[in-house]
Amino acid sequence: MINRAGNDFDFYKQAIGLRQHRQEVLAANIANADTPNYKARDFDFSAALRAATGADGLRLPDTALSLTSPRHIPGKAATPDAERLLYRQPLQPSLDGNTVDMDVERVQFADNTLRYQTDLTIISQRIKAMMAAMQP
Repeated sequence: MINRAGNDFDFYKQAIGLRQHRQEVLAANIANADTPNYKARDFDFSAALRAATGADGLRLPDTALSLTSPRHIPGKAATPDAERLLYRQPLQPSLDGNTVDMDVERVQFADNTLRYQTDLTIISQRIKAMMAAMQP
């Protein structure tokens, strides 16, 4: 039972971490709206969450091999970063080479904020439900 609850919270932990990182990327785009030659960045949240959680819904921890001889080659398996920043394609290119479209960035920023707050609300409600279930 505890393991299932932990797995559920691990998923939301990954989702909130990715939402927070995406918020930083979008904020950097907005902050650099007037910077010449700045290229707007973003990442595919769905693909990043799928990569972060793994195929079965959980991301496996990094592993290291035990060495039984000093002549053995050390080995370590590490999972790659969940997100890969991509360049946003401009709808209307500007003369100074900046690809930030403030309308697109504001909408994406607001949408990501709303989803971040929704994830926090869901986690809060799940914790409250677990606390209520433990009360005598």
